[in-house]
Amino acid sequence: MDLGLSRRTALVLGSTSGLGRAIADGLAAEGARVAFCGRRTEIVASAAAAHPGSIGVAIDLTDPESTAAALDTVDEEFGHVDVLVLNSGGPPPGTAGELTSGQLAESLQTLVLTQIDLVARYLPGMRERGWGRIVAVGSSGMQQPIPGLARSNASRAALAGYLKTLSAEVAGDGVTVNMVLPGKIDTDRLTQIDNARAGSTGAAVEDVRAQSQAAIPIGRYGRPEEFGAAAVFLCGEPAGYITGIQLRVDGGAVGSY
Repeated sequence: MDLGLSRRTALVLGSTSGLGRAIADGLAAEGARVAFCGRRTEIVASAAAAHPGSIGVAIDLTDPESTAAALDTVDEEFGHVDVLVLNSGGPPPGTAGELTSGQLAESLQTLVLTQIDLVARYLPGMRERGWGRIVAVGSSGMQQPIPGLARSNASRAALAGYLKTLSAEVAGDGVTVNMVLPGKIDTDRLTQIDNARAGSTGAAVEDVRAQSQAAIPIGRYGRPEEFGAAAVFLCGEPAGYITGIQLRVDGGAVGSY
């Protein structure tokens, strides 16, 4: 299938590893020029070097000056952004009963407010050109809250409400807005979660992983490239009639449609 991305430009946040890297690599493989983003200059440079026409941009979303400088570089190199992939690392594990307003405010800044600022920067150009894709990496915890991830569950739900509202507002301008929700994909983030669970229960990490995978109907953790393929499809031309959805990539783990 031709996804029609060979003449498009894409900005993928958090794309030096894990889910973001899988999406960025997938977009580049389809011919898009991709801005690989991350905090460490040498890593973003090496990630982009594998894909002619792509660039590596060091960006720290917690630092407004760093963010502004990085986005200026993207605009200078690409001229405009057709595809915006919102992706941010998850906050530390913790229960709802232990959550403080200060902790939640910190997570909302990273997972919601910064993402809204990025949309505000690139959405006007998408609407003017009559084509754009905004895809956000969420979490299956938005539909079925994940125990021990209270900060993530609450913050990502706020982002989902914003994006769903936005999707209806810009659909007529040729801009689609969707979310892709990972279940248990085998990344460093999942390793962190498994280790935290093992530490809190006293179980061996191997036993925690085995128990976790047994609860997934497919019987294993997902691969990053499987998740990336779903996100890349939503960025393409054939997905032009799909907007305002949350697409789960979870091996059937969530117990509802």
